[in-house]
Amino acid sequence: MCTAVLSIEPGLPVLLAGVRDELTDRAWEPPGRHWPQYPGLIGGRDLQAGGTWLAVSDQDRRVGCVLNAIGAMAPAATRRSRGSLPLTAAAGGPLDQDALADLDPFHLLTAEPAGAIIQSWDGRALTERTLPPGLHFVVNSGLASELAGGGPSAGLPAPQRAEPAPAEPGPAAPAPNGREHELARIAHFLERFRSAARPDPRPGQPVADAWGSWFPLVNGDGIGPDDLRALIVRRDLGGGRTWGTTSLSMVGLTQDAIRYDFTGRPGDPSSWYPVL
Repeated sequence: MCTAVLSIEPGLPVLLAGVRDELTDRAWEPPGRHWPQYPGLIGGRDLQAGGTWLAVSDQDRRVGCVLNAIGAMAPAATRRSRGSLPLTAAAGGPLDQDALADLDPFHLLTAEPAGAIIQSWDGRALTERTLPPGLHFVVNSGLASELAGGGPSAGLPAPQRAEPAPAEPGPAAPAPNGREHELARIAHFLERFRSAARPDPRPGQPVADAWGSWFPLVNGDGIGPDDLRALIVRRDLGGGRTWGTTSLSMVGLTQDAIRYDFTGRPGDPSSWYPVL
């Protein structure tokens, strides 16, 4: 997943929109209860590694999603998929810090009605922070408020640094969705989401009604996939391979209800359907 938009306001549903960018020929299954070891979790399943990019616990009212990050890659001989991370997060489990050295860099968001945390691994050190109320826009390079503003966002607690797990030095993570694209996307979409009327998604509503003014934004805001600002992207990597946005998810959490909507045809508003 390459972009996540998270809104936290006291007394209101926690809202998460997730945009998954991946090689378009990487096989996956739509959201379901795919993991016998996690019978209470629902999410899309990556058929190459078996994990997921976003998982929801309907019983615990919790969601976990992972984004690629920038940093030192894990050793090729021991590298493991990051797809287990959202499952662990949604199930309420802790990160296995002893296994971090075998994971490429990531940002892991865990949200529940009481709030959210972000855990970031750069290949050498893990940071963790609780996100304050407000709108948070996360890309591969981290929190947009820090990238666009040139420093930590106002009121954001300093990261809590865990003991670093050892990692072999390596090249920076490849970034087909590079820094220039991230900054252009942030410049367009961050204020658009901030100024949009905040949705109040409830079970039983049609998807477009449930997400209101967020719905056209998550569907790309009319921007084509080759535009530098694009939220829904597509890139020709050569050799017959493409990289782009393969699915979109939106989740709303309260103490009493959960709303989870999904599409595997990004940019087609008619293709959305409710999972929960």
